[in-house]
Amino acid sequence: MAKNLLVLLGLGLAGIVLITRKLNKSVREDFGAFIHKLQLLPPPQPSPPKAPHPLTSLTFALSDLFHIHGHVPSFGHPDWARTHEPSSSTAPAVSALVEGGATCVATTVLDDLALGIGGENKHFGTPTNPAVPARVPGGSSSGAAVAVAANFVDFALGIDTTGGVRVPAGFCGILGFRPSHGAVSHMGIIPISTSLDTVGWFAKDPNILRRVGHILLQAPFVMQRSPRQIVIADDCFQHINVPLDRSSQVVVKATEKLFGRQVLKHINLGDYLSSRVPSLKGCSGQKPNGEVKASSLKLLAHIMQFLQRHEFRLKHDDWMNTVKPDLHPGVSAQLHEKFEVSDAEIENSKSVRSEMRAAVNSLLKDEGILVIPTVADPPPKLGGKEILSEDYQSRAFSLLSIASISGCCQVSIPLGFYDKYPVSVSLIARHGGDRFLLDTLQTVYTTLQEQADIASKSKSSGNVVSKEQSAEIAKEKGNQAYKDKQWQKAIGFYTEAIKLCGDNATYYSNRAQAYLELESYLQAVEDCTKAISLDKKNVKAYFRRGTARQMLGYYKEAIDDFKHALVLEPTNKRAASAAERLRKLFQ
Repeated sequence: MAKNLLVLLGLGLAGIVLITRKLNKSVREDFGAFIHKLQLLPPPQPSPPKAPHPLTSLTFALSDLFHIHGHVPSFGHPDWARTHEPSSSTAPAVSALVEGGATCVATTVLDDLALGIGGENKHFGTPTNPAVPARVPGGSSSGAAVAVAANFVDFALGIDTTGGVRVPAGFCGILGFRPSHGAVSHMGIIPISTSLDTVGWFAKDPNILRRVGHILLQAPFVMQRSPRQIVIADDCFQHINVPLDRSSQVVVKATEKLFGRQVLKHINLGDYLSSRVPSLKGCSGQKPNGEVKASSLKLLAHIMQFLQRHEFRLKHDDWMNTVKPDLHPGVSAQLHEKFEVSDAEIENSKSVRSEMRAAVNSLLKDEGILVIPTVADPPPKLGGKEILSEDYQSRAFSLLSIASISGCCQVSIPLGFYDKYPVSVSLIARHGGDRFLLDTLQTVYTTLQEQADIASKSKSSGNVVSKEQSAEIAKEKGNQAYKDKQWQKAIGFYTEAIKLCGDNATYYSNRAQAYLELESYLQAVEDCTKAISLDKKNVKAYFRRGTARQMLGYYKEAIDDFKHALVLEPTNKRAASAAERLRKLFQ
């Protein structure tokens, strides 16, 4: 049976009534989003001619880790609520929204201790993803995202440490905003990782997202400005499971329509960060055989996960050891893995954070926007193990770490569906550029939706050309771009071919050649290795991998590759010459 509790709260000028009702788990009309129903009522409207409260008539929910006077937050686990006393005050972020005219109606489900990105919770039940019911809703702030996606509330608050707002926004097909680190008060929330935690929020309407932001950020009014530069991180889009014409190209076309082509810039973000964040070289990830020395984005992901685990343990280890809560396998694996921390690692991670912020701020300046995918893959199946795999998490966290480590602000924007799953992109602005980012979203949102719709219809109007034919067309375009010395453009076309037909060794080998021109040797090694796994007789792949390994300083492995090329093609003069040069170095 449901329990009712009536408590009178004092909150500034507002008299707030809190009505708590614990939900029966069998009731799913709410998509399993809510843990407790409540009503935090705003103060009376001011008398005319004063303007009404800015959030008047809006409703919101919040992840169950915010402190509300008289309520015990669950932190995603019943053992937490059982072992803690009711809160003696209300989180300032919640107070500000209520005083701004909004009504809080519920607390929502989140991952165990807010540590997952899947949104699954066996204690309170996993919220149902309204966009794809058989798939996870994303986490950690799963219930908050579902409440917005299912139209139960106008907006919702969540916590974003390593993607807790951005991932569920992407999986549920709604807007999600992660503010600059420190831009919104952390007081009154249960901490996860203090150097990464941010109070984020969801909405469907960009105007509502912006209005909420103005209350939470308390930023001074400035004239709205248009972006002077929109930077597409091409390398980030080259390894996602969505075609470029449904992701980055949607942003390109919307930008051209709104601001002109001159605003666009394309970069390889991984290479840029490698050159601008020198402390990454002090991180683990290098393998002696030159097969895969971890990319800068993968190293960032590693640092982000390291920081989260380290800081979580500092705050909550005593409770964990005393209570020994039953945790989701993914969360349990994080917390129970053998984990030793040195002072040098902590200092190095601080240096990376500082250098990352400087690098992104230098790239974007005051009026620049960086464009990346929000997530790398579609939402995994409910109860599946895919989301626990090292590969899946590496791909996801490589993207999520950009804003988390730099502390910059990011907004996830839905772009419809592809192959029955939600598609999204993210815009990032410099640290402190939150209001500019919200204004930019307001400006571009409608045009982005129009371009996404056009792209969707152009693909669904008829599949006259097969995927294999389309892939060959993309490859030929890549070859032409390569001849024209447009290396990044060539990579884009080869990537499109790979997405259409991922078992063709030539596409990977050709992309590797373009990477060599850009001096992106790690990516070249990775592509050549893939090409060789698909076609053991691909001479060009052996030669190109040898060239890349030579440039990385892996001379022995490079000689082996050149020898392989010669075995397959004894008359290959370039391979013979390269092998001979290297042999002389070791004589």
